[in-house]
Amino acid sequence: MIDLVTAPIDVASVLANLQSDQAGALDLFLGVVRDNTQHRPVDRLEYEAYDRMAISEMQKIADEAGRRWPILNYAIIHRKGVLRTGDIAVFIGVATAHRADAFEACRYIIDTIKQTVPIWKKEVFTDGAVWVNAHP
Repeated sequence: MIDLVTAPIDVASVLANLQSDQAGALDLFLGVVRDNTQHRPVDRLEYEAYDRMAISEMQKIADEAGRRWPILNYAIIHRKGVLRTGDIAVFIGVATAHRADAFEACRYIIDTIKQTVPIWKKEVFTDGAVWVNAHP
């Protein structure tokens, strides 16, 4: 499952679809909007994406993760639009037979998304805004 959405991510629903009888491990990463960046209060985040290319790039990342680790199921969902403190911006889920594979694949997916997928984040503060570069 790969998707770009504007509505809140339904974690329970995605988790239910991620589970597998063969999976001994489900690793989840939820990227959540925090209330500050480098001691500056954040009012909101605004995400924009080049949808078709973003979906295509996320699929390439999932395919590569599947070549590196024995993934049974995965979910990659990223929000777009205006998000407030506490909102989930990204859901990465990986189901594998063993935990080490799930941890490594999940980390690979989120780190690679941050580096290569055309999704842009603007942090809006009470006193201005800034577009954020990818974090290594």
